[in-house]
Amino acid sequence: MIYPFSAKRIDGTLESLEKYQGTVVLVVNTASFCGYTPQLSALETLYQDYRDQGFVVLGFPCNQFKEQDPHDNATIAAFCVSQYGVSFPMFEKIDVNGDQAHPVFKTLKEAAGLDSIRWNFTKFLIGRDGTLIETADTRVDPLTLRAQIEEALI
Repeated sequence: MIYPFSAKRIDGTLESLEKYQGTVVLVVNTASFCGYTPQLSALETLYQDYRDQGFVVLGFPCNQFKEQDPHDNATIAAFCVSQYGVSFPMFEKIDVNGDQAHPVFKTLKEAAGLDSIRWNFTKFLIGRDGTLIETADTRVDPLTLRAQIEEALI
């Protein structure tokens, strides 16, 4: 599903998402100045708890929702690390909706049957086989996805 694509890491390095084939992946559009920004801490917890079992969180900052991630990539990266201890892979700021939407999000929206992403911190859980397992709304606490993650890791 996402493997044919590449994305630039937050440091500008181009990375093939094929690297995550065979891994359980949680893709999230993030924002630094959103009421849901504390979810970064929960996402980091999930990453720490399950990364050794083949799980990864991929964070994609987005400024499309009330300009809640207006800074440059270096500032976003520093904020995520200093405020929430983020160590999971973060990518450059992208669009998730519209003509300029990143292909990863175009594909995920199509698989989920969504016309658009409504807000920051929409979560897409992808199984080891590359299929979409679950889409979780902004308001869903990432920690409530533990059961689905654990099942996907089996």
